[in-house]
Amino acid sequence: MYAQENKKVIDGVAAVVGSRIILKSEIEASLENLVRQGQMENTLKDMCKVFEDLLLEKLLVHQAEIDSVVVTDEEVDANIERRIQMIVQQIGSVQKLEEFYKKSIIEIKEEMSELIKDQMTAEKMQRKITEKIEVTPSEILEYFNSIPPDSLPIVNAEVEFSQIVLYPKIRKEAKQEAIDKLKRLKERIERGSSFASMAVLYSEDPGSAKNGGEYRGIKRGQFVKEFEAVAFNLRKGEISDPFETEYGFHIVQLLARRGEELDLRHILIKPKIDDEDLEETSRKLDSIRTLIVEGVINFETAAERFSMDDNTRYNRGLVVNPYTLDPAWEIGNLERDVFTVIQNLKPGQISEPVFFRKPDGKEGFRIIRLNKRTEAHKINLQDDYNKIKQLALMDKQNKVLRNWIEKKLQSTYVRLNHNYYNCTFTNSWIKNLAQNE
Repeated sequence: MYAQENKKVIDGVAAVVGSRIILKSEIEASLENLVRQGQMENTLKDMCKVFEDLLLEKLLVHQAEIDSVVVTDEEVDANIERRIQMIVQQIGSVQKLEEFYKKSIIEIKEEMSELIKDQMTAEKMQRKITEKIEVTPSEILEYFNSIPPDSLPIVNAEVEFSQIVLYPKIRKEAKQEAIDKLKRLKERIERGSSFASMAVLYSEDPGSAKNGGEYRGIKRGQFVKEFEAVAFNLRKGEISDPFETEYGFHIVQLLARRGEELDLRHILIKPKIDDEDLEETSRKLDSIRTLIVEGVINFETAAERFSMDDNTRYNRGLVVNPYTLDPAWEIGNLERDVFTVIQNLKPGQISEPVFFRKPDGKEGFRIIRLNKRTEAHKINLQDDYNKIKQLALMDKQNKVLRNWIEKKLQSTYVRLNHNYYNCTFTNSWIKNLAQNE
């Protein structure tokens, strides 16, 4: 049911949906963020799209409260931490992030918390509504045939590929050099030098070095287990002895503990890898390639036996697109060095060992096999059945969701500010307008 005639909309409130409100500033901030990311332009149509997306989010969150669909604080915190780490990797450091927003990392996380919780709750509620929806082969065919021939979407050029990755074996001498350097830094800090200054000068962690090695609000599960095993057993102010993780060697100082949440500083030193180590790795990988080319072992078995990349090793070398969970990659979404290798391969061919460096600075070699290449084309059932299936499923889910929205709007209090009546919405948020004025 809708608002009674004597109800008033608070100034600045764009809409009320059930127990949730949408502020005009919330719509504007969301649109501004999308414009900054290049996903939208600052038009009335875009503003209306953002407004309706927020209306749907609030309706889903309101219903989630009724249906006891809950997202835990731990899930929200983990999601925020992943987002922060991705942004930090892109922007360069926590300090740059704080300078950009003119707020501390704690303040940024606190501001994100409610927004992220609403988003996650809405997504969870939507999954509950559509989780049992499936499409039959006849529905997939019917969906495809419903698309006018001149409106069939273009599938961009795609490739599928596999890889075998080797990293240089780190010499004992190099490990000991890293340990000794950290011991000297620890001694300097204990004699009065600033841990933060030592981190800025010597730490090889690009995510924290410029911020004095500092990480705040750390909870279990956010760092590798070897790091957490040390950090969560320190006393306030205590500095650990050097210890090893997959990233190198560390020392950690505990700054504060709030239950199971830590603030800390750390210094990372990576054991040095010399040219001889890299050359030996390249030679070993070339030998593996020779065994595959000569038919002594197949690529999949070699990947399982030799590859040092866990993400693909247990998938027999196949590289899956993390955004689509599909082995097909659009050419434009490939890493530049992968694209450079693949463009010179024919399906079934295997590259020579290629040097690469991960974002965290870790160096290694890989061989890449091009499994399949598909040129840009109009979508068709023979080549793109799985894509059409996904499109048909999404279409059916959207219809179920729209029906759910229409049903819930009959029993949910909704009030819209007059300033937004000029929007054309997909759903009937402002039907029975006379009752809503």
